[in-house]
Amino acid sequence: MRLHRLDITAFGPFGGSQSVDFDALSAAGLFLLHGPTGAGKTSVLDAVCYALYGSVPGARQSGQGTGLRSDHAAPGTRTSVTLELSVAGRRLEITRQPPWERPKKRGTGTTLDKAQTWLREYDAEAGAWRDRSRSHQEIGEEITQLLGMSREQFCQVVLLPQGDFARFLRADAEARGKLLGRLFDTQRFAEVEKRLADRRRATEAGVREGDAVLLADAHRMQQAAGGTMELPELAPGDPGLADAVLSAAAIARSSAREELAVAQCRLAAAESARTAADRALGDVRERARLQRRFAEARQRARLLEERADDHREAQARMERGRKAEAVAPALELRESADAEHRRAVTAEAHARAALPARYADAGAAGLAADARRAAEELGGLESARRAERRLTDLVAERADLDRQERADEEILAEADSWLAEWETTRARLRARIESAQEAT
Repeated sequence: MRLHRLDITAFGPFGGSQSVDFDALSAAGLFLLHGPTGAGKTSVLDAVCYALYGSVPGARQSGQGTGLRSDHAAPGTRTSVTLELSVAGRRLEITRQPPWERPKKRGTGTTLDKAQTWLREYDAEAGAWRDRSRSHQEIGEEITQLLGMSREQFCQVVLLPQGDFARFLRADAEARGKLLGRLFDTQRFAEVEKRLADRRRATEAGVREGDAVLLADAHRMQQAAGGTMELPELAPGDPGLADAVLSAAAIARSSAREELAVAQCRLAAAESARTAADRALGDVRERARLQRRFAEARQRARLLEERADDHREAQARMERGRKAEAVAPALELRESADAEHRRAVTAEAHARAALPARYADAGAAGLAADARRAAEELGGLESARRAERRLTDLVAERADLDRQERADEEILAEADSWLAEWETTRARLRARIESAQEAT
């Protein structure tokens, strides 16, 4: 904020009109207001405060502004204060006139004129002043927002009360602390600091509790992972515990996924091998069946060919056979048994020829060993299935942990939101207090 010009009329000890050119005074960088007691030094500062906020500091504010009028002013001269200043990159002119009991234009006695306020802003492009507002409330809110201070703060920080500065210089450290606390009203900041400290301790306790729950869940995860998960050597409340546990959980999850992928690959390979073996077995069985039929057909054809010459002899023997009819059933039974034996030998030879090379010469013991190996492979597949089911349980438990983590993050976000809105809430409550004080 930079003051440019102050015009005073019938204000304080000044019965007439006075003008202060701050641009000329501050040309050297620093200026001093001095003079005997009652010369009006404090009234100049009061006029600046009145122009900005519509009231003067402390006990000098009386009535509704009628106490600001100079006792030396002519009855027809109205009290007026005009301040030209630059703030936040804008050049403004504020004019305030307190309530005034002026003489009636007709008859005797006086009548009360209401307080007046004008706010103008200089338009550099047009080179002229433009009216902005004539509302006391709008002007007060805009000036407060531009300066960033209320009237009490402006009076405490910018306009140090008379006598308090000298007392401050002569006081010891303890007295200076008390005086500064009274001047700048630091009690509310101490209360805010205490409340924030309480909230910090409560939040730390909540974080420790959450860390304890998270660490317990991590130990359960470590047990479920079979001891392969490495947990950090941190206690609840230590910085970085949650990140370390999450990192360890992510590593354990990756390891479990790798083991699952390996087990799935092994299962797929075993299923493929079994399918191929089933197809090969079916082919072998079908080939053996066809070979048996072919062998039987060839055997029957060979027998028929061999017996072609014997047919005639058979006719001759028929006559003799009738004589030996009593022993014919026994002979037929013997021939049938011989034929069945030959067929069995042929089928065995064809079956052995259809087997793979490593089983062709193997006996019963070799086939039994192969059967045991196949059973072991099936047992490994069953273990892989159990590992898959255990992984499913771990994934479900991790989902529960993720939901708990999201709940904790929502609690932290709510706390951060409350802290972020505290300054706005405090400013709003402070504004209500100031409005109530002004109304009082």
